[in-house]
Amino acid sequence: MNYHEAKDKFIQTWGTLGSSWGISRTMAQVHALLLISPDALSTEDVMEQLKISRGNANMNLRDLLDWGLAYKELKSGDRKDFFIAEKDIWKVAKQIIKERRKREIEPVLNALEELKAVKGDKNDKKHKAFVEAVTNIERVVEKADFAFDKAIKLDENAIVSALFKLFK
Repeated sequence: MNYHEAKDKFIQTWGTLGSSWGISRTMAQVHALLLISPDALSTEDVMEQLKISRGNANMNLRDLLDWGLAYKELKSGDRKDFFIAEKDIWKVAKQIIKERRKREIEPVLNALEELKAVKGDKNDKKHKAFVEAVTNIERVVEKADFAFDKAIKLDENAIVSALFKLFK
């Protein structure tokens, strides 16, 4: 496999992985391109290499900035914006966990807390079943939130150490 084939395969694979991590395929592909690029890329570079529109490139670059997965880099004498990805994959994984937690887990926990306070006759079977179901779901989501919180706080050495202990 030559470099161009490997590059294309990596970009496609990272795009698929990104989809399962909760980000769009194109956003993940832009991120992949930035990850493997030794130099910062302009919007035009991204458009050309991924064959996507300016609007699509701009939107996904902005999203990568918002997620903390890419940064702008200034080049003196050039008015274009250039972008570079966070290259530390541990930081990338932790940042994705933080963002997913903020965008998915926290709103669900807030909604479940509100739903648990439903008004009604506490002796009514339907009311009891509803509150019980919401409470059970909340417990599971809280456990996921706890796990996300722990994953964010772990460093690379702690994760490797934990994995070795797991496989002993």
